[in-house]
Amino acid sequence: MIISIVIGILILMLVFGLPVALAMGVSGAVGLYLFGGEPVLTGILKTSPVSTANSYELITIPMFILMAEFVIISGVANDLFRAATTWVGRLRGGVAMATAIAGAGFGAISGSSTAAAATLASTSIPAMLKEGYEPKLAGGVVAISGTLSMLIPPSIALILYGIIADIPVSALLIGGVLPGLLVTATIILTIAVLIWLNPAAAPVGRRYSYREKFDSVKRVGPVVLLFFAVTGTIYSGIATPTEASALGAFCAMLIAAWERKLTLRNTWSSVRSAAQTSAMILFIILGAHIFGYFFTLTRVTNDLTAWVGDLETSRWVIIAVILLGYLILGFFMDQIAILILTVPIVLPLVMQLGFDPVWFGVLVVVTAEVGMVTPPLGLNVFVVARYTNRPLGELFSGVMPHVWAHLIVIALLTIFPSIILWLPSTMQ
Repeated sequence: MIISIVIGILILMLVFGLPVALAMGVSGAVGLYLFGGEPVLTGILKTSPVSTANSYELITIPMFILMAEFVIISGVANDLFRAATTWVGRLRGGVAMATAIAGAGFGAISGSSTAAAATLASTSIPAMLKEGYEPKLAGGVVAISGTLSMLIPPSIALILYGIIADIPVSALLIGGVLPGLLVTATIILTIAVLIWLNPAAAPVGRRYSYREKFDSVKRVGPVVLLFFAVTGTIYSGIATPTEASALGAFCAMLIAAWERKLTLRNTWSSVRSAAQTSAMILFIILGAHIFGYFFTLTRVTNDLTAWVGDLETSRWVIIAVILLGYLILGFFMDQIAILILTVPIVLPLVMQLGFDPVWFGVLVVVTAEVGMVTPPLGLNVFVVARYTNRPLGELFSGVMPHVWAHLIVIALLTIFPSIILWLPSTMQ
């Protein structure tokens, strides 16, 4: 009865639009009070904020967000798009393919999906529309390419999953590399298929000389530097994810200074934005911890695990149902909130079924990418619409072919776990 009341309060608050952190914190507090009275509630409220913030791994979140802020003001993301266009722009649909490549590159130096979508929207959509691309094709490519930042390290989503699940963050980040490349290739292949079906949707681009191509590579140097400063040091064992995040933020600041974009005003704006975003994430984690304590005391997770374990059905059917649940939740909730709310409940069940937690974490993040571009929430689509003033219906229509392609990728990652687990197994 208590569990039903608490879940009902949580759903009601979310329906009325309350912040997820507040909804989880309040509903969890009500549950704790109903379960153990005031002593249990006050005891947890006194200790939970300190235990939540007192995590060494949490430092990675503000550092990677700050790195993304410095990357944005440095303008290297625009150089990345121009370089990709120089190499593949002459193909029919080449500028759209260059957008996917730039999205992957931006993902390698930023953990923010919305920042990637905003940057690509302001850079690549005007270029594609100027070339004569169909607007819905251009908008769909930008929205889906922005989601690559959720998967390719440094990924805030994977870091949060690692902290919640208490598994090595480094293995998760490296596990996202090959799936990130697979998703990038899938986006490019989807573009090629769409253009094959409707050649009028994208023109043939202009040719570039070899000199222009190799000159463009020089501008990609900062991106390569940041990638090796973060992912390279984590993979080689030189630095932990926390140390790599600080190194990445410092290198991004140096790049912004080298590009003569690091003014006092820009620096203050970047630090303030990173602090605000970090505080928001920390607040969500705090609310989730309070909610999680209620679930722990009432043994909901243990009972659910035992119940599923007694089911006479294939574990693959259960994992398919879980992934379907994540897809449905992604239609209505923020992806970070979904991770924080569900992982403490679902992960013990997944591990009891014999699945690897690193594999499941990367798979969940790929699934969450779909929620970033599907209605009614579709945060990346709203970001693109804001920066381009294009109709939401047009953008959602343009991104749907990529959603279907993403579902195929999810199936491949489910059937072949080695795509995710091979690279982490080779780490130092």
